[in-house]
Amino acid sequence: MAAAYSMDLRSRVVRDCDAGLSSKAAAERYHVSRAWVDALKQRRRETGEIAPRRQTRWRTPILTPDLPRLATLITEQPDRTLAELQQALGTSASLATIWRAIERLAITIKKNGPRVRTGSRRRRGGSGGLATRHPDD
Repeated sequence: MAAAYSMDLRSRVVRDCDAGLSSKAAAERYHVSRAWVDALKQRRRETGEIAPRRQTRWRTPILTPDLPRLATLITEQPDRTLAELQQALGTSASLATIWRAIERLAITIKKNGPRVRTGSRRRRGGSGGLATRHPDD
């Protein structure tokens, strides 16, 4: 995460803009983006402040405390659906949230395992009608 611009820079930009310098010219002079200059001017207009806002932290994912239990549930019964995992965890977290938690655990789920996958006989290497030829052809 990049550090916020200093108060010194902010006050110089605002002072120059107040003296008649355009946003584009101020941006070029101080090597910042024109959008940042416009946002700074708008913020001062709306709130009267030019100080940087407090940086926010990302929230901890809701299922973080339940990750070990989720891993155990999947290990015990790998063919559980997401809805079944949601019910077993007793959580109101959405199915998409549960799926992202499984991805964080780096668990791959293969329901077909060692069985033959569904698909055409040709893909499986079986002797479908396409693979055999008549001797008169």
